[in-house]
Amino acid sequence: MVLLTIILAVFLGLGCPTVALPLEAPQQYEDSMAANDKPIRPKARVAKGFRDISAEEIRGTRAMLATIQKVYESYGFEPIEQPFIEYTDALGKFLPDQDRPNAGVFSFQDEDEQWLSLRYDLTAPLARFYAENNQKLPTPFRSYRQGWVFRNEKPGPGRFRQFMQFDADTVGSSSPVADAEVCMMAADTMEALGIARGSYVMKVNNRKILDGVMEAIDLGGVENAERRLIVLRAMDKLDKFGPLGVQQLLGPGRKDESGDFTKGANLSVTANNAVISSITLVSPFVFKKPDRLVRIHKFFARGWRKAFTVKKYREYLCEILGVPELPAKVEEGLQELESVRKIVRAAGYTTEQIRIDPSVVRGLEYYTGPVFECELLMETKDEKGNPVRFGSVGGGGRYDDLVARFTGQQTPATGFSIGVSRLYAALKLVGKAEESDVLAPVVVTVMDKERQGDYWRMVQQLRQAGIRAEMSLGAANMQKQMKYADKRGSPLVIIQGGDEKALSQVTIKDLRLGEKLAAGIESREEYASQRLAQVTVAEADLVKTVQEMLK
Repeated sequence: MVLLTIILAVFLGLGCPTVALPLEAPQQYEDSMAANDKPIRPKARVAKGFRDISAEEIRGTRAMLATIQKVYESYGFEPIEQPFIEYTDALGKFLPDQDRPNAGVFSFQDEDEQWLSLRYDLTAPLARFYAENNQKLPTPFRSYRQGWVFRNEKPGPGRFRQFMQFDADTVGSSSPVADAEVCMMAADTMEALGIARGSYVMKVNNRKILDGVMEAIDLGGVENAERRLIVLRAMDKLDKFGPLGVQQLLGPGRKDESGDFTKGANLSVTANNAVISSITLVSPFVFKKPDRLVRIHKFFARGWRKAFTVKKYREYLCEILGVPELPAKVEEGLQELESVRKIVRAAGYTTEQIRIDPSVVRGLEYYTGPVFECELLMETKDEKGNPVRFGSVGGGGRYDDLVARFTGQQTPATGFSIGVSRLYAALKLVGKAEESDVLAPVVVTVMDKERQGDYWRMVQQLRQAGIRAEMSLGAANMQKQMKYADKRGSPLVIIQGGDEKALSQVTIKDLRLGEKLAAGIESREEYASQRLAQVTVAEADLVKTVQEMLK
């Protein structure tokens, strides 16, 4: 806990807190030095569940975010930011609910013994912001945010403890138009990013329907809140694990490939079948024989879903729950789905873009009405040649009770969140990620350390002309400077030794062209005898010549 406090405080610019460190540490260090006569060095390794990010990905992500931002701005949404850290009670315990404050989140105590946490999403901080500032904000309040969020959960392939989200929310409107608008905006965003119609779909469901199913299997009420959340999270894993995996999570539990066991909800067979039926719209009698569930599982693995209307959804739910009429809450959820459907169809969006899908659950506890999920449908292959189906790259829904935690008054709100890293990875695999056109800098070599001022002036001339440039640092010899430029990916190298200076000239070496020409040379002597891809020009023509060579 002490270490986490120091790391968070320093990383986030809070200063180093006053913490009593163990006094024996220095003595242990000295003893080890004396025994081994070697310093103790930490192992260079990235923390589990975190990753380093390359310049290429950063630039590609920025381009993608600019496209998303342009769409959100066109809808009238305004940018806003909240801090990485919030008071733990302000975030709420909507992740796995356990006794310790840092279950699911990274938490620490400040000098006043107040619990603070790194945000686990961008929605809970927005609710705090709106509750604190609603008197100064318009109603409804449309905003978008992007930033890092943190989860203290088990990492896995493609699943990290730090990841970026891009959210858009409307707070202060209970109209289904707000929900429909979020879905339409998400669809427009996918197409603006180059994802063709038919290669994505916005799926819509309603948590009131799912809550009605919970009550029907005797999981209603406050006393069943924790178990109900386990069931909802199991249902939310349908795309990931399929019906068989969900059945295990609804029953005793599921063991993953690493051998770790996730405790299940321990539902009865009847309740288990009813839950799976409600998210697949497959009649409960199908599950009376295990081999039937296996066949349904294979269908889902291929991306199969049943097409249906709200009317058909109602008929299936009556059969699943064994009732002639649905509970009022379920009926309300169906009516809200129908309202969203009518709005998006009237606006010209087809079932290919936005459709009702009972498999959408969303695992967070705070959703209260319509829930959405954006799924990429195209298939590609990973680095090993294995087929990959991307699945969900974003989701959201209505959360009318989240602001009320602060104000005591229900405030309607709805929104959508894009998983930035996941979406970028998907775009890159299908060739839709915008390639960076940023060239590595031109390197000005230092041939005479007494003339560094001359080399700096060259660098400044290039920069003022809009050309990325840097001066070679240190006093390395020419060979090492050229090796650095090559490793840096520099397109050009500027050379001015004493002879060139006396004639007011510079030599410009084109490393890209030189590499191509060198491919046809067989001997080192031949290579040395040819001055490949380099020109010598007047110093006054440096900028003009570099501009022409970079074209």
